[in-house]
Amino acid sequence: MEEVTRIVKDIRNKNYKPIYFLMGDEPYYIDQLSDFIASSILTEEERGFNQMVLYGRDVSLDDVISQAKRFPMMAEHQVVIVKEAQDMSREILAQSDDKKNKLEAYAENPQPSTILVFCYKYKKLDKRKRVYKNIAKNGIIFESKRLYDNQVGDWIRRVMQSKGYSVEPKAAHMLVEFLGTDLSKINNELEKLQLIMEKGSTITPLAVEQNIGISKDFNNFELQRAIGDKDVVKAHRIINYFAQNPKDNPMVVTIALLFSFFQNLLIYHGLPSKDKASVAKALKVNPYFVSQYTDAARNYPMKKVSHVINLLRTADVKSKGVGAYNVPQGDLLKELLVQVMN
Repeated sequence: MEEVTRIVKDIRNKNYKPIYFLMGDEPYYIDQLSDFIASSILTEEERGFNQMVLYGRDVSLDDVISQAKRFPMMAEHQVVIVKEAQDMSREILAQSDDKKNKLEAYAENPQPSTILVFCYKYKKLDKRKRVYKNIAKNGIIFESKRLYDNQVGDWIRRVMQSKGYSVEPKAAHMLVEFLGTDLSKINNELEKLQLIMEKGSTITPLAVEQNIGISKDFNNFELQRAIGDKDVVKAHRIINYFAQNPKDNPMVVTIALLFSFFQNLLIYHGLPSKDKASVAKALKVNPYFVSQYTDAARNYPMKKVSHVINLLRTADVKSKGVGAYNVPQGDLLKELLVQVMN
C-alpha cells in the first residue's frame, strides 16, 4: 500500500511518468491505479480526444505504440490505457527482426506527452529482460502482490480506518473466512457497509451478520475457538449447522482453517517466549487472537497437536472421496470432531 500511496501522491502532484506498467497476481491495486489515472490526469473536456482505453485481446502492440506516439489535442497530455494487457504478452515479450523488442524500443524514448498504462494481470515481466529495465528507467513498474491469508484482516482494518471506520478483529476475520483473499470482492462488501453505517462507527460481527449474511455464531472462526476451548456442545452445534448448510460451509475450507490453526499451535508450543507480542509476531496473527492459542495449548499438548494434524490430513483425503466414497461431508466432520476432541 505504501507504493500505491506514493504513486497516487506523485500523480496528484502532476509528477507523471510516460509509462506505468501495472502487473502481478492481485488485480485489485492494478484496477485501482488505472482507474485513478483515468480520472485524475485529464479534465472531463480533455478526455474526449485524449483518453483512449484499449483491450489486449482486440489490439496489437503496434496499435498501442502507434496510439502512444500521437500528440494530444488541445491538452498537455494524452492517456492510453491498455486493459487486460496480459492477452498480448507474446507481443510484449517477442523480439522483432532487428532483435529489439517493440515495447523495449518505445520505452527507451517514450513520448513525453503520453501517459501509457499497461494493466498486466496475473503475470510479471522478467526483471532480467531489457524491456523491464527500460520501462523501469523511464517509467514505473508496479507489482501487485497477492496478500497472504493472515495479512487480509489487517488490510481490511487499514482500508476502513482510512474511510473513518473501525473494525473489530473478529468481524475482519469473518470477512476473510467467508470471502477469501480476493480484495476486489472484499472491497465490494466493505463499500456496502459504508453505505449502511455512519462514518465513525465500528463494524462488529453483528453488523457483518446483518448486512453481509455471515453468521456470527456458526462459522469456522467460532468452530476453531470451540475446538480450542474443548467446548464439545458448541462445536457439535456448529458442525450440525455446517451439515445442514454444506454449500455455504464447504468442508475443504473448514479443514484448511483448522489445519492452519493447529499448525500454528504446534509452532506456539515450540516458542521460547510466550508473551503476546512474541507469539503474534511468530504466528503472524493479530495480538487479539493470541489468547486462543494460549488457551488451546493447555488443552492440546504437542503430541496431541501432531495427532490432530494427521487426523486433518486424513479427513482432507476422505473429503475428496478417497476411502469414503459418497459419505456426506457433515458425517465426515462429525467423525473428525469426535476424534479431535477425545
